[in-house]
Amino acid sequence: MHPAAIITGASRGIGRGIALELAALGYDLIINYAGNETAARATAADCLARAKAATRTIRAETCQADISLAPDRQRLIEFAKDRFGRLDLLVNNAGVAPTVRADILEAGEESFDRLININVKGPYFLTQLAARWMIDQVQSSQAPKAVRPKIVTISSVSAYTASTNRGDYCVAKAALSMLTPLYAARLAEHGINVYEIRPGIIATDMTGPVKAKYDDLIANGLTPIQRWGTPEDVGKAVAAIAQDLLPFSTGEVINVDGGFHLRRL
Repeated sequence: MHPAAIITGASRGIGRGIALELAALGYDLIINYAGNETAARATAADCLARAKAATRTIRAETCQADISLAPDRQRLIEFAKDRFGRLDLLVNNAGVAPTVRADILEAGEESFDRLININVKGPYFLTQLAARWMIDQVQSSQAPKAVRPKIVTISSVSAYTASTNRGDYCVAKAALSMLTPLYAARLAEHGINVYEIRPGIIATDMTGPVKAKYDDLIANGLTPIQRWGTPEDVGKAVAAIAQDLLPFSTGEVINVDGGFHLRRL
């Protein structure tokens, strides 16, 4: 039986990059999306092709669910139970940026509420549902060396980097970062490790509108590794966790940011 993963927000960008890497490892996948069914189906097809190229045979299912809504979160978990009957990896990737970048002295509550609901509340309570199911799996397993489930949350360098024209995004990502130590501490007794991956400047649809700005910043030394990150870079970090290559680590932050987090003089 193949291991199974749910990846939220997997139709495009970082989520798609993660799905492709997991497909190559032989994971059955649930490609969650909020609205773009066409992109989600394309990602699923690409995952099947990637698995075939790696001589793997997998299943890749798509499931529409808005993780900010409790009924949708429940439906996503039930969909996974129905399709695969198990969950070995939850990747909390879904997230949104502000529709309009607004100075924090002018920004309104509507955008703030939207970002908190999708970027924080959604993954927090989806992880709760997934963790309960994972605990049941661990307790019912008869295999003495059963591979333990894992939880990965994709955050951002914005968790600690102030951007005064998108304060709601920074606050949401800072709050999201607390999810990992909380669940890592709670789930360690069950052998379920929890990780945060903190991407830096990654080339996706979300960063497309500010490409010129970041091209210039990178060229002028913003990051020690002077290039944009890619969804594949983040996918490879998730793949390492999925392969159980960090068995004695939990609550860990893995920076995938070209060294942005380094403090240099």
